[in-house]
Amino acid sequence: MDLIHKMVDAKQLNSLALAYMGDAVFEVYVRQHLLEKGGVKPHLLHRSSTEYVSAKAQAQIVLEMINQGFVDEEEIAVIKRGRNAKSKTIPKNTDVQTYRYSTAFEALVGYHFLNRKMDRLEEIISFAIHLIEKGKEE
Repeated sequence: MDLIHKMVDAKQLNSLALAYMGDAVFEVYVRQHLLEKGGVKPHLLHRSSTEYVSAKAQAQIVLEMINQGFVDEEEIAVIKRGRNAKSKTIPKNTDVQTYRYSTAFEALVGYHFLNRKMDRLEEIISFAIHLIEKGKEE
């Protein structure tokens, strides 16, 4: 069975479904990045990964993408759909606005992954990783 290559119409999916996929995809890229940097201890890898995949970090990423004009009109529409998605639960360690922008970032990642726009997906993930690492240096 070739499940990973079946096409899903990302434009028809609700934003929380896009975010669900985007969360998983971004997590895989972050884990790979941390392994490539030489990380080997699972506890330290997990702690390091939370600096990238936290709601606060993801909200910061998507807002910076918008501020820098890194995203086009189609992507802004996906971001707005993700931001406006109504989730029944919001984590207790973040505020509603941060969580919604985090969901928007995940929806954007999921959208590109499901549309097989891998070059653009990797540009977005590279932007995200560099932004978080730049913030750690400051």
